[in-house]
Amino acid sequence: MRYLSFQRVFKFFFPFLLLSIFLLNARSFAEPPANNKTGVLPGIAADYIHSVIEAGRTIYSEVIVERLGVTIDLKATENWKNDNTLPLPAQFLLLSSQTANAKGVGMTYRLMSLWPVNQNNGPKTKYETIGLEEVLKNPDRPFTKIVSIQGKTFFKAIYPDLAVTKACVVCHNNHPTSSKKDFQIGDVMGGISITLPLENQRPGNKENEYLIPAEVVADYIHSVLESDRQVYSEYVVNRLQQKNVVYASENWWEDNTLLLPAQFLLNTSDLIINKKIDLDFRLISSWPINKQNGPANEFEQKGLKYVERHPVRPYIEYRQVGGKNYFQGVYPDFAVSPVCVSCHNSHPQSPKKDFKLNDVMGGIVMTFPTE
Repeated sequence: MRYLSFQRVFKFFFPFLLLSIFLLNARSFAEPPANNKTGVLPGIAADYIHSVIEAGRTIYSEVIVERLGVTIDLKATENWKNDNTLPLPAQFLLLSSQTANAKGVGMTYRLMSLWPVNQNNGPKTKYETIGLEEVLKNPDRPFTKIVSIQGKTFFKAIYPDLAVTKACVVCHNNHPTSSKKDFQIGDVMGGISITLPLENQRPGNKENEYLIPAEVVADYIHSVLESDRQVYSEYVVNRLQQKNVVYASENWWEDNTLLLPAQFLLNTSDLIINKKIDLDFRLISSWPINKQNGPANEFEQKGLKYVERHPVRPYIEYRQVGGKNYFQGVYPDFAVSPVCVSCHNSHPQSPKKDFKLNDVMGGIVMTFPTE
């Protein structure tokens, strides 16, 4: 399946539609509005994070693993490093979670199962065992709970993890250490556990009595996006290009190649449109190859200029629209791979041709409502 038709057209017009709505009745603030401690409920924050995890793995599973398995017989295998193949979708998620968790933003997530091939991926607590059993019985919703660990309060959510590709099913059903060998496509194979530290801003012990600061939630979401692309760039694109197995190209669909790292992120954002959540993010640049990826409004222009000069923290504004609060942030987007640099420096439509590795090439703009 190619994620470039209606979704891409919609993504082009969506920022302009949002801008028109905002300008009708909007006020912006560098800080949260006075006397209003804005934030995001833990369950909604976890939904945002999970939607990004799920979208990234869907792109990897369907657009990379399944498509290239059919078109050029590029397999995904457990021993991908030695085999010069693709990591399995579960391994891609595990690598991304390890990368994100190592960033130290506070939020952690991991893949686990009642029938793990690797015993390290089994449940580690009674809560995780109960959660995995619950999502197996009720795969349409996460299992959530607020817990206290060593005097600190955390929100925990376990989302069902489904068998999304044939590679997932074949690996588990044929693996010698697998304790379950009758998986089918669409079955619940385990769960994705997300843990969020809580600041008790509203005294109590119920989920709706806590708020996570909007900027903290944005950092969590960004850490997943950044980790997915880092893993894709390092362990897929750079590794397989260096070994002359397959390369990445702008016309990946027609060429039967890998997506460029920027295209991986763009297609992930396309999938978020189809989810019933109020989260939007996209890749923008002051020097876009594709004009639709330029700044859509004054906020995005200011944000890009800021992160180009100060590439450490995002540029942030809070908006009030019709009495509802919104968070908006622009995070610096770096040249994470040599292929990013070579593509932009050699592309005939690129307005800037002197990028170097780790330069700021643009920004990731993110918008979501707050309480």
